[in-house]
Amino acid sequence: MPCPSIYLKRMEQTRMLKKDAFTTILAMAGTALVWLPVLAPVLFSVASVSQERAFRFDYLMPAELFPVVLVGGCLLIWSTLRARLRRRLIGWGFAIAVAMLVGGQVLALVTGLSSGETEPAGWWGDIVLTSIVAYSLSVAAIGIGGLSLLRDLLKHPQMPAESR
Repeated sequence: MPCPSIYLKRMEQTRMLKKDAFTTILAMAGTALVWLPVLAPVLFSVASVSQERAFRFDYLMPAELFPVVLVGGCLLIWSTLRARLRRRLIGWGFAIAVAMLVGGQVLALVTGLSSGETEPAGWWGDIVLTSIVAYSLSVAAIGIGGLSLLRDLLKHPQMPAESR
């Protein structure tokens, strides 16, 4: 029966094979697409302050740019499955982001907040706004997971102690 260290070496070689250029490109594209809806309102606010001397911040922009987050999140999930790294952070962050956005939108529809029948004040308005904030924070967490994945993918493998 082969030594367990042979199995460990084989597992490490399999993992290393998935740290190829395609996986890195997937992670780069996914990370850029996930960060775009988070950074766009900040950049537009800075531009607004510098040009008009007025502070304007569109806190709904990350939710409006959900298709960009969807594509970027799918690319990141694909790259995490290929590399077998950061699967929990990116997977759970993506699931929470989708749940918060869909849940908040359904609640806004049911309560009449989205159509304007109900005033956006009170508990229902606070819950919908909280779901949008939770969505934005989970998108930022996915972006941080993407940056961590990129760091792990671009890290040079160290030589094993036996071969030195």
